[in-house]
Amino acid sequence: MLLVSTSLVEVLPNKFGLLEYILEGFTALTFLVCLVSLRFDKNWYRFMMTLAGCWLVATIIRNWLGIQQMDLIMLGLMFGFFFGTFKSVARQILFTGSVDSNKVVGSVSLFLLLGLMWTIIYLLVMEFSPEAFTGMTAAPWVENFSRMAYFSFVTLTTLGYGDISPLSPFAQVVVYLEAIAGVFYMAIVVASLVSSSQSNQDK
Repeated sequence: MLLVSTSLVEVLPNKFGLLEYILEGFTALTFLVCLVSLRFDKNWYRFMMTLAGCWLVATIIRNWLGIQQMDLIMLGLMFGFFFGTFKSVARQILFTGSVDSNKVVGSVSLFLLLGLMWTIIYLLVMEFSPEAFTGMTAAPWVENFSRMAYFSFVTLTTLGYGDISPLSPFAQVVVYLEAIAGVFYMAIVVASLVSSSQSNQDK
């Protein structure tokens, strides 16, 4: 849902900055769905609620007062929320009960969260170093989210089309770490889940 909504920023006219509000709305809705649908322990749930609440406050401050520095705080809070969601989903899928088809399908959400977390990291890199990537222009993170998400998932699957490339040494390190994570995720996590599911069906 969040990934699809980001494409609207690219293809529709952005009158009065409306599409940015739409993207922020879908982000808030994504947070809400995660909080409602996932099973967190009490302390972790409070922490995630705090992150989501702080992100909402930071968004309001940025939009009403026009404080561009709030972008860094918003991105940091988004990364924290996606990481917390990744940790919770991984615990439920990988470390509880027997493997079934639902857990195999659930592993897809982990893959998507990996791509989203690296998207946020790339956007943070862009905030500090706008020249870190070729094929990208210096712009608010909301405008760059769609293209960075595209680049993140292309890297995660090791396709590497080449239209966006890292220039700075730090950006290059972050990019190849994502490529390594993507390869190991598919080779180890998904393969293990599928194998365990087939073994359970044979029994």
